[in-house]
Amino acid sequence: MKTKIRLLFFLFLGAFPGFAQDQSHTGDTLDYIFMGHIYKHYTAGDKIDPRIVQLDMSEYEGIWLGGDVCSEALLRYSTIQYIDSIFDLSSPTTYWALGNHDARNGNYDWLKEFTARDTYFAHFHKGITAIVMNTNLVPTDCENVDNQYRMIKKVCDTIQQSSHLVLIMHSGIWRGIPNLPPPATYAQSDFIYWNANCDSVNSTFVNAIYPLLKGVKEKGIEIICILGDMGGQHFYMPSVDSIHFMGCGLSESNVDEVLIFNYIQDQGVMNWQFHNLDSLLSVQQHKAVSSSKNQ
Repeated sequence: MKTKIRLLFFLFLGAFPGFAQDQSHTGDTLDYIFMGHIYKHYTAGDKIDPRIVQLDMSEYEGIWLGGDVCSEALLRYSTIQYIDSIFDLSSPTTYWALGNHDARNGNYDWLKEFTARDTYFAHFHKGITAIVMNTNLVPTDCENVDNQYRMIKKVCDTIQQSSHLVLIMHSGIWRGIPNLPPPATYAQSDFIYWNANCDSVNSTFVNAIYPLLKGVKEKGIEIICILGDMGGQHFYMPSVDSIHFMGCGLSESNVDEVLIFNYIQDQGVMNWQFHNLDSLLSVQQHKAVSSSKNQ
């Protein structure tokens, strides 16, 4: 079933404007990279896939992490030091949506030390507003659950100057979105009973957050929701309201992919494409060798 769905999604790549490759413009094109589920299996829980470590992150205006960076990311202080050395967690355009492997040991104070941010936040940068969600929050922590929802609602109610609103999250919380299959068919998690706030057991993503996104879309702002808990899968599909849903991740048994976004700032146009990680690394290494020979 998953194979058929992935093939169907692949056929969508040329059918929607987000995959257009028109680069004719006068201003800067900013590149952003999204990576999910990037930890290395069979380690002490403190290693990222070595191919990710070898990538030249300086090529990207921003690094968007979809969670499960290490299998025990916040168990040891030395591990977050290691993660920081690769992704520069203090950079305002490094976004980390915590996965269950990142969050399950707590120690959020270490994360705040390195990022100067909470585990959920909103950020505006050069025409793009990002909302980074902590999908690990549960109603036993109503203070943070409600604070996160109020943050999302405030952004959606007040957003004006952005061409795009990007929501980055780890877990499959968007079940019931019109036109989308359930996350269980392509992701590693499907949180049927996830609640956006503590007001009601019916405050699911589709009931509480999706209507806010529709309101933003009606303002003429494009919306992209990105999921990180994907293993070695990739996914793309728009909802009936032309809100874009996508995700990808790494696995040791499938083709591993990352997402690269190209943002044409002066036009407010965002293009994106799934990239095979091995091929991307090979291209980067070839460019580095060619550059050193020409020096």
